[in-house]
Amino acid sequence: MKIGFIGLGIMGKPMSKNLVKAGHELVVCDFNKDAVAEVVAAGAKEAANGAEVAKECDVIITMLPNSPHVRAVALGENGIAEGAHEGTVLIDMSSIDPVESKKIGAELAKKGIEMLDAPVSGGEPKAIDGTLSVMVGGKKELFDRFYDMLMVMAGSVVYVGELGSGNVAKLANQIVVAVNIAAVGEALAFAKKAGTDPELVYQAIRGGLAGSTVMDAKAPMMLSRNFKPGFRIELHIKDLTNALNAAHAIAAPVPLTGQLMEMMQALKADGYEKEDHSSLVKYYEKISNVTVE
Repeated sequence: MKIGFIGLGIMGKPMSKNLVKAGHELVVCDFNKDAVAEVVAAGAKEAANGAEVAKECDVIITMLPNSPHVRAVALGENGIAEGAHEGTVLIDMSSIDPVESKKIGAELAKKGIEMLDAPVSGGEPKAIDGTLSVMVGGKKELFDRFYDMLMVMAGSVVYVGELGSGNVAKLANQIVVAVNIAAVGEALAFAKKAGTDPELVYQAIRGGLAGSTVMDAKAPMMLSRNFKPGFRIELHIKDLTNALNAAHAIAAPVPLTGQLMEMMQALKADGYEKEDHSSLVKYYEKISNVTVE
């Protein structure tokens, strides 16, 4: 299958490489020319902009930072809509506001372009090894048509509902992940303050009900002081902003999400926004005057 791929960042670059490895013909585009060169070296072809990608490909994947970037690439100057033909399919794998997904999809539909929203969870490690979780919204027949292609990048691909539902699921995921990371950081800081080895506490509780994928991914990072980003604080702030906006639009109270947003804003104020979201432990370290290690 000939696939367009726009957005070769921390997530998009390894995802696109996995498509090439699986034998798909790829046409890629990104402002980061080093990333483009790396994927081209793996076997892809470069295009100058979204319109050029759309002229060559019937299906285009976007993996971009936020709603305005997706709108610009889909509908802006030299965007996908300028080069697409009727029947072109956009699979937006970015994590954006579900309301905006629906609006972009409606505008593309006027031009005969179909759209799925298919955000992912799992961070850079799972993007590299092709085991991401993908949550998909849109027409079921489109989901069925591209399921096998999406599974090249994923360990699971789940249909959630109409367009926008994928991003609703992703925002729900980001709420759960943020609260879990904060709980792990709070517990380890508590253990340290109490004079108990936080590493041993982690080992003691990880096999019980408190254990989770989040704990096993993030507690070792906290304990080893490794805050190299798999998923940056600033990106989680973006997702929680979208979650709060979407929740407020439907009068769904999300008090824990609001609290986590303020904690992450405090970390941003301290200059940690480029670090992994496991840096949430630093919030507790600061207010407890301990270092978890």
